[in-house]
Order: sequence, then structure tokens, then C-alpha cells
Amino acid sequence: MEKDVRDNWENPTQFILACVSYAVGLGNVWRFPYLCQMHGGGGFLIPYFLMLLLEGVPLFYMELAIGQKMRLGSIGAWTAISPYLGGLGLASVVASLYLCLYYNIINAWSFWYLFHSFQSTLPWSVCPINSNRTGPIEECERATPTQYFFYRETLNISSSIEENGSIHTGQALCLLLAWGITYLFIVRGVKSTGKVVYFTATFPYVVLFIYLIRGMTLHGAVNGVIYMFTPKMEELAKPTTWINAATQIFFSLGLGFGSLIAFSSYNQYHNNFERQAIIVSLINSGTSIFAAIVTFAIYGFKATVNYENCLERTRTLLLNAFSLSEDSINMDNVFEWIEKLNTTYPEQFAELYGKLETCDLEQELNTAVEGTGLAFIVYSEAITNMPLSQLWSVLYFIMLLLLGMGSMLGNVTAIITPLRDFKVVSRISSELFNGIVCLVCFLLGLGFTTTSGNYWFSIFNDYGATFSLLFIVLIEIITVSYYYGIKRFEKDIEDMLGHRPNWYWKIMWAGVSPLLLIALFLFYIVSYIQGGTPTYQAWNEDLGKSEQAEYPLFGQAFIGLLLVSSVSCVPLTALYVFIQKRKQAHQHKQQHSVSTVAA
Repeated sequence: MEKDVRDNWENPTQFILACVSYAVGLGNVWRFPYLCQMHGGGGFLIPYFLMLLLEGVPLFYMELAIGQKMRLGSIGAWTAISPYLGGLGLASVVASLYLCLYYNIINAWSFWYLFHSFQSTLPWSVCPINSNRTGPIEECERATPTQYFFYRETLNISSSIEENGSIHTGQALCLLLAWGITYLFIVRGVKSTGKVVYFTATFPYVVLFIYLIRGMTLHGAVNGVIYMFTPKMEELAKPTTWINAATQIFFSLGLGFGSLIAFSSYNQYHNNFERQAIIVSLINSGTSIFAAIVTFAIYGFKATVNYENCLERTRTLLLNAFSLSEDSINMDNVFEWIEKLNTTYPEQFAELYGKLETCDLEQELNTAVEGTGLAFIVYSEAITNMPLSQLWSVLYFIMLLLLGMGSMLGNVTAIITPLRDFKVVSRISSELFNGIVCLVCFLLGLGFTTTSGNYWFSIFNDYGATFSLLFIVLIEIITVSYYYGIKRFEKDIEDMLGHRPNWYWKIMWAGVSPLLLIALFLFYIVSYIQGGTPTYQAWNEDLGKSEQAEYPLFGQAFIGLLLVSSVSCVPLTALYVFIQKRKQAHQHKQQHSVSTVAA
């Protein structure tokens, strides 16, 4: 390994901003609000912050300490602890590679939406006209304009993963742009990244703050915020609430990918990473809550608009069906008139069965959406209802891009730093090697721009990292606590910080965090087995909506390959090292025998 000449962050602020830029990503905007909505609003914050203390901060601290002490990437750091553990770093590199491949396609979609925002009418606000110029396209009428734009215009999606098609040229160009910008951000390693993070780590907060002010002034926004902070304490009795809180903390902080080890390896030896671990963890969780408030304000606005539109349709239906005067029914007394007309004219009212909608604001707020559905469909639909929608669309997708690009810095660094620790790679210039990594990732990522690409994206998103990261971090904490040893680890920290970690850190590392990780790991395996055949959401063009479908055999085989590929690096590397040592011992024994005979 090559660790004699190593770049450093210019100051501790760059390191903190790099960690914030990496940790605060798209999951804070589209995953955390969804979990709040699913698990009791404000009540979900109780298990969330508890898991932050028991699992998040201690593991974050541990990875920073390892990187700063060893001053190597993930492969070199774990090999330095034990040659048999080199596969642990390799597993992190493989997991980061999978993440890089599909994560940048989200940035490509953001570019696509951003470029389409500079129009007099947002293209996802209305249905396009059909080729005969007689009316809107049928698929769009069956769905919604926002769904049509995402599934047909953006993805040009096929009806199943088995139907492959050509590359979407527009998406391929956007992906090329995303990887080109990623390359410029990392072209000179930590020297480039240190400058970029001043912008990628701070500007999203400016946009979020602007959106908070705008969101809170929208009609009905307060309904969403009240919904968020109204706790449903009965949700705390469900194990899935606690499991999802622990999982969200785990993935939100970016543990196990090797990015934190890589970033901290560029620190000065006596840098105070303990304080930085606490600061970054709190900023990350605080951002999740901040983003959730903004999201629920938008939720409230969208739900209120949908609810009032429903009331207006009901009002019009009643006026026409019973020939009432225009001013007799208004938005405030619709439900009174429904009850009154049902009692007075039961037979005539019965004829409205199937036409009369159920308008319920609570039900609208309960509709939980996460991931790309929230970012590119729900948010986009809400934006179309805002005045100056183009401005808000541009701001929103710039924010998504900066969050995505900031995380990509950490993802790519987790690949490049461990590989550059090898002498053979360190001889190649940073510009050339980083360019090769970005080019290879771009070429592999082109598969996501095909008609079935979104289904492969779902496979990588659902199965590419979850299992392997739980395994990686579990082995990490067991290695540090019981192989390397807590006492030895304490001395390393004292050597760097001038003081030993207190009892809290030691209890977490030695007992609580490993037990939590084992529980999460077992829960994931049991859930996967009990879940039966893996399924995905396939777009049905005829119905204009997504339907659940089972993955074909080749899809299931690929899922198995993803699950095993990174995890298998650990035992295979250990086996390789064992065989090599046996060979060396055998050769040494033979040489010794020959020397004895010669003597």
C-alpha cells in the first residue's frame, strides 16, 4: 500500500462539509418524510433519535477513527488490521460501485426535468395532443399528466422487465452530463472535492429554506404540518417502526460504503473527528426533519387542492342531478346537502351510486409515497399548482441535483481512494484514473436508459446495497470490538485526540450496536425469505397505472447475484490470503530443508 504521500483537506471545515454533502442526500428528502407518514407522524421521531444514539453516531465515529488512524482507503485500512479482512474493504468498493451505477441516473432525470422547466407551460402539467390532433393522448388521460411525463416522456418505459428496447437518447445525454460534472468535481481528488463541497453542502439549505417559506404560505399547507407533528403513539408498538427507524439512520449516514473511511483518511492525524462525528450526525438528522416539514407543507397543499376539487365535483354533480340553484350548495355545506338529499330523495340519490366520490382530507394526507414517485410525480404535480411554477420547478430540481451530486462525491471517492492506495494504481495520474472510473460507470449505467431500465434501477435500489451493507458494518464493529480490541482502539483514539473515548462509546461498540445490527441483519433475511418471489411495479399503458408483477427467473437470479457478489468478497479474500500464506510457508520450509542439506 502507498500511504507515504497523501493529500489533506485544507481545513477541518472542508471535511465536515464533505461529510454533510455525502450524508445529506435524496433519502433525507424522499425517504424520511415517507417513514414519518407511515409510522405515526411526530411519534416516529422517538425511535428515530433513539436509534441515532444507539447505532448511528457510534458507528459513524468508528469509521472516521479508522480512516484517520490508518490514513488509507477501506481496502488498505482493513488489510492493515488483518490481511484476512482486506475483503471487507473490497466489499465496500463493490457496494459503492453498484450505488454509483444507479444513483447518477437519478441525477440524469433531475437534469431532464430541469431542462424541461424552461417552458411557458410545464410539460407535465397538461396532456400532449395525439397525432390526429383530435384530443389528448389516451394513455395520459387514463393516468395523470405528471405520471405520463415521467413514465412515457422521461423513461419511455416498457410494460415489463422482459421487454427490452433501445436507449433513450435524451436520458443517455443527461447521464453523460451527470458523469461529466461528477468527473470535474473529483478530477484532482480531495483538492477538487474540498472546493466543491462549499457549494454542494450549503446551497440545498438555501433552496429548502426558500421552499419552507413558500410552502408555509400555500393554501392548506398547515394541514400537512399538523398531520406530521400529530403523533400516533400506537405505531410505536409495531416492530417495523423501530426496524425502519434503525435502517433509515444506518443508510442516511452512509455507513459501510467506505466513503467515511476515505474522507477521514485525508484528515490531519490529530484532527478532532469525535466532535465532527456528532456535528455531522446531528446536521443530517436535523436536515431530515427540516426537509420533512417542507415536504408535509407541500403534502398539505396538494391534499387540500385534491380535497377541494373533489368537493367541487360533488357539488356540481348534486346541482345537476337535483336541479338546484347555483348558490344553494357551497364548499362548506356539501356534506350537509348529501345527507339532506339522501334522506329526502332516497331513490333519486341511489342513482348517483358509482358517480358520487368520497371526499376525505385525512385519506388524502394518508396517501404515502416515497422515492422517485415522491420526487418526480407528487412534487411535480404540486409545483404545477403554484403561481410561477417554472421558477419553483427550476429551484426544486437544482436542489435535487446538488443533493444527488454531493452524495456522488462520497460514492465515487469510496471507489477511487482504496484503489489509489495500491502502488500500481498510484503511478497513474489522478486525472486519468478518475476519468477511467467515471467512463466505465457511465457505460455500465447506460443500461438504465433503456425502456426496461427503470425496472433494473429498482433491482439495484432494492437489493444492491441493503444486505451487503448490514453485513459489512456488522463485521466492522465485531472486528474493532473483539478482534482488534476495544482497549487497543481506545489507545489509538487517545493517540489522535489526546483523550480516551468515554463509557458511552465503549458500551455502544462492544454491546448495543452489534446486537442492533444482528437484529437488523436477521430481520432482513427473514423478511426476504417470507416475502416469497420478489416483485416490482410494472407500468400498464392500457390502465395508466403501475401494477405489481413478479420478477422472471433471470431477474431473480440477478438479485441473488447482487446479494452475494459484494458479501462473498470477505470470505473469498480471506481464503485467498490463507492459501497464499500456506504456499509461502511451504516454500520457506522447502528452502530451509535445502539449506540444511547443503550445510
